[in-house]
Amino acid sequence: MRGASNESLAKAQEALASVTVTDELGTELFSVAKLLDGTGALRRALTDPARPREARVALVQQLLGGKISTPAEEVVTAAVAGRWVSSRDLADALDQLSVEAEVAYADTRRKLDDVEDELFRLDRIVAVERGLSDKLSDHNIPLTARQQLLAGLLQGKADAATMRLAERAVDGRGRSFAASLRSYQVAAAARRNASIATVRVATDLSEAERTRLAEALGRQYGRDIQLNVIVDPAVVGGVRVDIGDEVIDGTIAARLDEAQRRIAG
Repeated sequence: MRGASNESLAKAQEALASVTVTDELGTELFSVAKLLDGTGALRRALTDPARPREARVALVQQLLGGKISTPAEEVVTAAVAGRWVSSRDLADALDQLSVEAEVAYADTRRKLDDVEDELFRLDRIVAVERGLSDKLSDHNIPLTARQQLLAGLLQGKADAATMRLAERAVDGRGRSFAASLRSYQVAAAARRNASIATVRVATDLSEAERTRLAEALGRQYGRDIQLNVIVDPAVVGGVRVDIGDEVIDGTIAARLDEAQRRIAG
């Protein structure tokens, strides 16, 4: 998002921070985002800069009043009151706010670390299990059936917030399942003012090694670092660290590739 949309998102985030977060809030906000996805006329009416703010707020309250909880209505109202560069930015913002509501709810129950870990583990399972990945991505299979498949996999093994986010990732709103899961992990890390570092190693790190690496990266980047460790035999040796768009590659494989390029060049 850019310009006015970013400012409007920030105002809606302030509204989210001021309400009591419940287990249903994230689901309600996502349902409104989906409603806007499927109703172009409504989406345009709620983001039309020529329509007075009061008229936009009155319209959303008329449509949703009594159908969603008071906290959800307050957040949606704050979002609709803003200005949006694109009509789709409003739905995207509500989608993002729905995820932030889920991680906030997990945080209030001291389950945020569990949710982060469960999302990462699910991401890895789906990446490895090709058959499962294909089924979750197959839009010829009804959405509810794909969500039920995932619920069966997670039932009794994951926090309720993780399950809701996972089922939402199957829907995706145009993103892949993996991309959705990773964006949720980023949101969870942001809740703790941390960044995610994806670490690839040939053999797993001990707890002491993980702690030292996280502390070293934290000093380098000036913020807390959440490590997601992937054991990858292709690494050969050393460590590859991805933080956002930055890559720190200290693997033997990378050094061999560099040597080969120099010889060939």
